[in-house]
Formats: sequence, C-alpha cells, structure tokens
Amino acid sequence: MAKKVGVSEATVSRVLNDKPGVSEATRQAVLSALDVLGYERPTQLRGERARLVGLVLPELQNPIFPAFAEVIGGALAQLGLTPVLCTQTKGGVSEADYVTLLLQQQVSGVVFAGGLYAQADAPHDHYKELADRNIPVVLVNAAIEHLGFPAVSCDDAVAVEQAWRHLASLGHERIGLVLGPGDHMPSARKLAAARSIAGDLPEERVARAIFSIEGGHAAATRLIDRGVTGIICASDPLALGAIRAARRKGLGVPSEISVVGYDDSAFMNCTEPPLTTVRQPIEAMGRAAVELLNAQIGGTAVPAEELLFEPELVVRGSTAQAPRV
Repeated sequence: MAKKVGVSEATVSRVLNDKPGVSEATRQAVLSALDVLGYERPTQLRGERARLVGLVLPELQNPIFPAFAEVIGGALAQLGLTPVLCTQTKGGVSEADYVTLLLQQQVSGVVFAGGLYAQADAPHDHYKELADRNIPVVLVNAAIEHLGFPAVSCDDAVAVEQAWRHLASLGHERIGLVLGPGDHMPSARKLAAARSIAGDLPEERVARAIFSIEGGHAAATRLIDRGVTGIICASDPLALGAIRAARRKGLGVPSEISVVGYDDSAFMNCTEPPLTTVRQPIEAMGRAAVELLNAQIGGTAVPAEELLFEPELVVRGSTAQAPRV
C-alpha cells in the first residue's frame, strides 16, 4: 500500500488507524488506493466515502461511449477523483449489479452515460437505492421522468429538426426514421420532433431497432421497401446499418438513398461514403456532468433539472439531392 501511494509504511499505518499527523491529501490518497486495490476499509473509516466515482456505460462497441468515458474520466481525474469504469455485457454484470458493487466501495458519486434510466419499461430500483443513500448522481442524455437526478442532454428535438430540414432542402419528401425501442426516451423525443415538423408522419415511416449496425440494417430495409428516400437514424451505427441495407438492395448512397446519423462518433468521416450526422457536443456535455457531480460531492444542492446542449449538423457524403421520380 505504501509503495502504491509513494509514502512510508508509518504514514499508511497512521491513516488506517485514524491517527493525526497526516495531510488530508495524503490521507485521501491512501484511502483511494485502499479502495482501488480492493481492500476492506477499517471499521472506523467505512462511513467515509472514497474518492472513487462510478462511470456506468451500456457498451463500448458504439464509439460514442468511449468518447464520453474519455472526457468524463479526464475531467474527474483533474479534480482528484478516480473513475471506475463499469460496462455492461450481454449475460454479464447488470447495471444494478454494478451499482451494488459501487455502493460497497463507498463511491463518492456515479455518472451514467446511457443506461436503463432512458427506458421507461426497464427496472429502476437501483436508482432509487442511490437516491435513498444520497449518493450524488448525474445522468447523460434523456431520462424518464421522476428519477430526481440532474441530467446533461443533447437536444433531441433540435437534432431531428436539423436532419429533417437538411433532407427536405435536398428535395426529399419521403423521409423515414430509424429509432430505438418504443420506451426509449431520446427516441421518443426524436419522434415527437419529427411529427411536429412533418405535420403528418405515417407510422410506416417509423422503424424501431436495437442500437446496432444489424438493427439499423433490418429497420432501414423495411423503410426502403416502403419507398423512403431519406433516412434519419438515432445513432451512427444504425446509420451504417441503413447504408448497408441500401447497398444490399442494389441502391446507391447517396444517389438513391440519403442517410443521416446521430452522434458524430469516431471515424464517421472515414466511412464510405463519409457519414452526414448530427454531432453531440461531447466535450461540453461531459465536463458539465462532472461539474454537476462535483458540486454535489462538495455538499452543494443541485436542482434535478436537465441541461440541454445544442447539437450540430455535419454534412458529408451520405446525403444528396432526392432521386427524380
């Protein structure tokens, strides 16, 4: 333990026995090392939370989540907080399991970037447990109502408006949406915005999918069969699946089918064609999430409100003039 922190064994002993003569910074460093290495805190120190912060992500395959992890993790480290990355895997550790583990480690707070809080029909008991224990929590992107945590979100309505008006300006009249499941809050917001813009959006122009390239492929295939020429997707992987669906049908992108993604995650400018997408301001959102969390850790009351950040349409090669009938 002393070697890990870079102090003497006597200093570690003083911290573990809760003795005076150790600076607060050194004391916190020893306690954090204790938590990181998986040792159980002495009884007299268990009531004090570690300088650990849980960063819970639903996956790492979608490049947007590693991007958020990099920004949030870096901002936490600058404040002397140690991020603990918790990534769900199919058939593996669940979000609720991770919350249990984090509570056992006496974490100072938790940031969720994508997760069950965005799904109305998912279990939410673990969020209530965090609230009941007064653990500081911040959610990234739209959550269901009544969870009572501050949130930092990209404005889904503005994102769809930007994408829709871009396709409409190119002459597309048959525009479709590839969205997540029906209980997924960001998708619900995107759908509401599309209906507001279109006036009358037939159900046949809305396709649901799991968030993956394969899901996008399947959903976009249905839309293309219904005569859609422009497709707005709720994520970049869904958009890549839509491009693949068009090509499997022998259609050109963007000459016959235009596709717009969402996120502007890594390498979307390197796809073929480069993807037109709506960029989330990851840097600003990640730093705002950490500021909100740190304020709570410091004892400042933070309103359970949602901060909305403006997205930006990035026009590349996957959109073009609508094909002439």
